[in-house]
Amino acid sequence: MAKYNPKNERIKRAYFQLLEQADQKSPTTINQIRKAIHRFESHTDFADFAGFNKQQAMAFKKHMLTTKKTGSDRPLSRATVHTTMRSLQDFLRWLSREAGYRSKIDPQDIRYLNLSRNDIAVAQMTGTRKVPTLEQIKAALYAMPADSEVECRDRAIFSFAILTGVRDSALISLKLKHLDLAARLVTQDPSEVRTKFSKKIETYFFPVGTEFEQVFAAWVRYLREDKLYGDDDPLFPQTRIAVGADQVFAVDGLEPKCWSTAEPVRKIFRRAFALAGLPYFTPHSLRSTLTLLGERICKTPEEFKAWSQNLGHESPLTTFTSYGQVPAHRQGELVLNAGRADPDEGKIDRIMEIVQRIDMNPNWRSS
Repeated sequence: MAKYNPKNERIKRAYFQLLEQADQKSPTTINQIRKAIHRFESHTDFADFAGFNKQQAMAFKKHMLTTKKTGSDRPLSRATVHTTMRSLQDFLRWLSREAGYRSKIDPQDIRYLNLSRNDIAVAQMTGTRKVPTLEQIKAALYAMPADSEVECRDRAIFSFAILTGVRDSALISLKLKHLDLAARLVTQDPSEVRTKFSKKIETYFFPVGTEFEQVFAAWVRYLREDKLYGDDDPLFPQTRIAVGADQVFAVDGLEPKCWSTAEPVRKIFRRAFALAGLPYFTPHSLRSTLTLLGERICKTPEEFKAWSQNLGHESPLTTFTSYGQVPAHRQGELVLNAGRADPDEGKIDRIMEIVQRIDMNPNWRSS
C-alpha cells in the first residue's frame, strides 16, 4: 500500500505555503488542514488529486461518517467530520483553479463532500463547556505536592494560569523579563511570546485569591535568588531527564529551556485535578472561569472592558459570546429567582447593551 504520492506532496507544499504566507494561518490550523487532507489521501490509497470525482467524494464521506474514534467503539464526532470536509473542500476548490488540475477537477464534484443539513446542525451544536469554579481550582492547588523544585514549578504554573488567564502556548514561552511582580503585570511580547494573532497583551493579576499569588511569588523568588536565573531565562523551565545510577531515565530537576509544546502543562492540570478527586479541566477552561467571575463582580462597562482587555480580547463582545456561557447550576439559580428584587438586577444586561454600542462606535459614551 502506498504511503505518499510525490506529485500530491508537491502541490500540498504549495498550498500550505499559501496558507502560511498569504492567508497568515497559524501552524496549528495548518496542521489540522494537513491532517484532513491526509485522511482523504489514505482513503484513496494516495491516488493523484487530479483524479478526484464525485464517487470518491461520496465514498470518503461515508467512510468518515462510519469511522470510529481511536481506541473507541464510538464514531468520530460530527464536528470532526464537518471540519475535515470543509478543509478538504477548501483545498480542492483551490486546486481546481491551478494549472494541471483545472481541466481535471470538476468544482461541482466537490459539492458531494457536503454533509446533510442534520449532520451539519449536530456538528455546530454548542456543547456544555466544562468550567471549574474558583473553589475547585483552589482545592486542586492544595492537593498538589511541593516537595521538589519540579512540583513547586507545577504549582506555580497552575497558580499563574488562574491569576492571568494566559493561554498555555504563551505561558510556556514566557521569560522572567516579561514579568513585573511588583506591578503584578505580565507583558506578552509577540516577538518572543506565542500570543494569539501575534498581539501584544498586557495582563494584570486577576483578583482570584492571595494563595495563588503567594505560590507564584515564591516561585519567582526561588528562580531569582536560589537558581540565579536572569531576565532571559524561562519563567517555567522544562523538566530535565537524565540517566540515573540504575541506568534508567528519570526526572533530574529543571533546565533553563522553554517547552516546545503545551502538552506538559495539560499533564500538570490532569494530575492536579485528579489529586483533588475532580474531573479534568483544560488550562483554557480557566479563561471561562475568569470571564464568569468578571460578569459577577464588574460594576461598570469600563470595568468589564478592562477585564476583557486583560484576557487579551479587543472587544468585550468576544468575552461575552465566546467565554460567557452561564453554567447549568447558575442558570437554575437565575431562572428560579427571576423577578425577585436584586440590587444588581439588570446590571450585566446594561453592561452588555453599552459595550455593544462602544464596539460599534468607540467614541460613544454613556451618560
